[in-house]
Amino acid sequence: MIQTSRRHFLQSASAFAVGIAGLETFTQRTNARNVTGYGPLQKDPAKILDLPAGLSYRVISTSGQKMDDGHTLPGSPDGMAAFPGPNGSTIVVRNHEISVGAKPATGPFGEANATLKSIPAASIYDTGTRGEPSLGGTSTFVFNTKTQSIEKQFLSLAGTIRNCAGGPTPWNSWITCEETVLTAGRGLAKDHGFNFEVPATANPALADPVPLKDMGRFNHEAIAVDPNSGIVYETEDRPDSLIYRFIPKVPGKLVEGGRLQVLRIADRRSLDTRNWTQNTMRTGEPRAVKWVDINNVDSGSDLLRYRGFNDGAARFARGEGMWYTKGSIYFACTNGGRTKNGQIFRYQISPDEGGPKESENPGELELFIEPNDAALIDMCDNLTVAPWGDLVICEDGKGEQNLAGVTPDGGVYRLGHNAGNESEFAGACFSPDGTTLFVNIQKTGQTLAITGSWQNRRA
Repeated sequence: MIQTSRRHFLQSASAFAVGIAGLETFTQRTNARNVTGYGPLQKDPAKILDLPAGLSYRVISTSGQKMDDGHTLPGSPDGMAAFPGPNGSTIVVRNHEISVGAKPATGPFGEANATLKSIPAASIYDTGTRGEPSLGGTSTFVFNTKTQSIEKQFLSLAGTIRNCAGGPTPWNSWITCEETVLTAGRGLAKDHGFNFEVPATANPALADPVPLKDMGRFNHEAIAVDPNSGIVYETEDRPDSLIYRFIPKVPGKLVEGGRLQVLRIADRRSLDTRNWTQNTMRTGEPRAVKWVDINNVDSGSDLLRYRGFNDGAARFARGEGMWYTKGSIYFACTNGGRTKNGQIFRYQISPDEGGPKESENPGELELFIEPNDAALIDMCDNLTVAPWGDLVICEDGKGEQNLAGVTPDGGVYRLGHNAGNESEFAGACFSPDGTTLFVNIQKTGQTLAITGSWQNRRA
């Protein structure tokens, strides 16, 4: 795993913060409403992606291609993050949400796992008990934003299951999350349901597959890191999920362990934030938060969320995408809200986050938007923050799928439409130079690069 000194962590965190310093602050607003954004979408003759005038896309990779390390680009691309690479390049680490029982051809080793023999067993987290390894993991590609092309791509983590989302760290790594709680047996040699760290490197290499067990074993979705404290926040994709906070023993060295906590509304034990039957959370009304320790975090029982709720933690509706920006964490709850079309929350980090004075100056949670209208956003999933301050949302709803933008005051606009099928979008993230939005169409295994007149947003 990546080893980071305290000094290097602080330097990296400072650079991470500077990189997003230009973002607008999400302040007072009305609830979600339709705004112009970039204007109406134009029909794509290729029937892949409809975009507004002034924006265009390229399909830069497709599952099944041979990669530079000899392996096959796996299927089901999901969460991603982009990092600065050498000589102005962009490094993107990409998840592959491949489940147990998938055909070998969908994984990185090709038909009959033909290239598996070229990898040492120690480099694969779960080699299986029948000679068939788990096929999930991550791939990495190095991208040139000037030529809008991939320079190289390779396998970067092997032997995991259902790598759904994750998040970038300030020390240039990607935390990939297993969305499963399967235990050893029936072909699996190891328990699953953990996070793993993958270095953002341009040099083809497999990450050391060490599970970050102190971060909890549950149906992981995404993470976000506070660069000031090194604390990691985590979502859980369950209809009765919790929000978690991991305080590492050493910032930047997650492999050395730490303490897991769950989010509680300070003045209300076991609050149900889902608003399914009662409007317990109102948009724009911050609620003070306290964090509650939870133990036995890597248990095989899958009871963590129930124990946390019984200890006073708040309950959420399928926590999914999560992103850090300018002192705040934004996260999506896919089927929250009265109509179950989704909610987006904002957690304002305390200046004393994780410290002895936090109780005097706690962080605050607010419901940022709850559209309750599928025409605005239908079940928000992965999300990121654009260089100009808007949220970019990947839908995972019923029927047709879209990319949506959300302005700092809650205006919602259509940014893209899947013109070819009903697959969800996943992994939206921007290149460090702000020119390129990367996104996956999961079922077709396509990774797209979107460019154009980002400055012309009219909302």
